[in-house]
Amino acid sequence: MISLENAVVVVTGGAQGIGRATAARLTRLGARVWIGDVDEEGVVRTADELGVRGARLDVTDAACFGAFLDRVQTDGPIDMLVNNAGVMQTGAFLDLPISGHADEIGVNLLGVVHGMRLVLPGMVERRQGHVVNLASMAAKITTPQMATYCATKFAVGALSRAVRAEIRGSGVTVSTVLPAAVRTDMTKRFTLGSVIPTSEADDVARAIATTVRRPRPEVTIPGWLGGMDLVEAAVTESILDRVKSIVVTRAMR
Repeated sequence: MISLENAVVVVTGGAQGIGRATAARLTRLGARVWIGDVDEEGVVRTADELGVRGARLDVTDAACFGAFLDRVQTDGPIDMLVNNAGVMQTGAFLDLPISGHADEIGVNLLGVVHGMRLVLPGMVERRQGHVVNLASMAAKITTPQMATYCATKFAVGALSRAVRAEIRGSGVTVSTVLPAAVRTDMTKRFTLGSVIPTSEADDVARAIATTVRRPRPEVTIPGWLGGMDLVEAAVTESILDRVKSIVVTRAMR
């Protein structure tokens, strides 16, 4: 477990949404936060507004990620990494361009691989550190019209579990946070609340901060959704498909 007081923390995708809310909350708790985002103007503006440090970061580019982390470490060793950067496209799998699928895989999965691979060696060597990987309830409940997004978030959950097993006993912890729908720019085109459990960005930020004190392996938001993967496994697929079709149709109106 680490203390957030004066901890050096990296939040990817920090210009807006969950990343911004997380940076703000961790800063209030005493951390020295760096935010990275591919939106260079946005990340500089948000950093100024929050009183944190920020720079452009393309998580799909390992060299760019490494250079960003080199800048961060002028403040000291990295104590916490929040792999938050993510993109989502919606639509029928066969209708979406291959480039779009590649973008989701690059940001949502490869970005997490890059972050962990670059930050964990130093943490393991110091026997101290905490990583939070943002997945989604889409990792547990597959959703039509979001096939590749679901696949990447499932992969983030699996990656986190496997790495957690590899570094167990090292003093370094890895938590996966799995929100359902969150009110951000990414989801503003959906009808939320009435058909999908919905949280605010700060709800997720609060859960991320809580994992520092209590580094649970997986945290679902809301908490009562934790067993939904068991429901998915137990209920007949044809029935689930009909229910999901209704929910998705209503949410995407």
